[in-house]
Amino acid sequence: MLRSQATLREKHEKEVENLTLTTQPLNTLKLFVEATIQYIKRSISYLLAHGGWFILITTLLVVSGGLLVTVDGPHGKHVEEVLEYVRYGLWWIALGVASSIGLGSGLHTFVLYLGPHIALFTLKATLCGRVDLKSAPYDTIQLKRVPSWLDKSCSEFGPPLMISAAGSRVPLTSILPQVQLEAILWGIGTALGELPPYFISRAASISGSTVDGMEELDGSSTEDSGFMATHLNRVKRWLLTHSQHLNFFTVLVLASVPNPLFDLAGIMCGQFGIPFWEFFLATLIGKAIIKTHIQTIFIICVCNNQLLDWMENELIWILSHVPGLASMLPGLTAKLHAMKEKYIDAPSPVPSHIKVKKWDFSFASIWNGIVWLMLLNFFVKIVTATAQRHLKKKQEKEMATLTHSD
Repeated sequence: MLRSQATLREKHEKEVENLTLTTQPLNTLKLFVEATIQYIKRSISYLLAHGGWFILITTLLVVSGGLLVTVDGPHGKHVEEVLEYVRYGLWWIALGVASSIGLGSGLHTFVLYLGPHIALFTLKATLCGRVDLKSAPYDTIQLKRVPSWLDKSCSEFGPPLMISAAGSRVPLTSILPQVQLEAILWGIGTALGELPPYFISRAASISGSTVDGMEELDGSSTEDSGFMATHLNRVKRWLLTHSQHLNFFTVLVLASVPNPLFDLAGIMCGQFGIPFWEFFLATLIGKAIIKTHIQTIFIICVCNNQLLDWMENELIWILSHVPGLASMLPGLTAKLHAMKEKYIDAPSPVPSHIKVKKWDFSFASIWNGIVWLMLLNFFVKIVTATAQRHLKKKQEKEMATLTHSD
């Protein structure tokens, strides 16, 4: 009996390993659809059993919203404004969720969307010498929408309002509020994306089992791993052996800095019974307030030349103490400033009678292609992981039936 169970277990492991969209596309999609339908049924059953008030309030809100949208009247303009804010909030929160969900396989939306948005706004504000560029707070990068201020010339906004001897320099404190809301919304999404590992681990802990991440960590070997994987496994094991120190402060610290180990922290918090609100509030404050502001301020400083100016001053101070270079510094500094001003200055307008040749393959089209490839990769990973998890549950039921029958 033990030999037959061991053989069946090996067979099950091979089936899970071979279950991917590239090797078994139809079977993988079938299991993914089954898992999705099963999850929807469970959610509906739970809401019907425990969420009577929630369903009633949601129904009233949906009906009221539908009436406001479909019925014409003087309120139409205000409804459209509210919908713009809703789309804006949902867009940035969804990007945050996509960035952190999936146990490390998430879409890196900070690099793809939020980071470029902050950089473009900072460069535009520095170029124009003012921050009142947006037509509304929701005038940002969104799905199939480019912000209105991106393609406008500085003359359309008016003369610069912030000028110093070195040219246009917009203070950090002026730029930050203009991009702060979308950064916080994105951070809220990343915090929400960390909840599934916590809930899965919490449910497994209540049922007396462990999740896949903990089992893989317990059985992982560092002998055949690379340099980075070996050190990551050592850090993970250190966290596991010091799980008694998990509390609000440690979760806050782990959430406040970019690190690839926070998924493990969420799994451990669920496994060892850390209260939900303690985990979620620490994650929310760390990711939506502390980490996003660190990232946002860094990008603003780089694009606003403040960090570059500081590095330039430090480099000049160091080189001025090197014999023979002190006399060359003024000329070298002047050339660097000329190159920087040439880079920052707006291109001269082209007369309307001159036709400019446009490339078919622009940077935007290449960037969109990269984004779509990453979205496809994200979808493939989510479908494969969901199908494999559903297959494992089926295999566990088969093993339990075999054990009881023997």
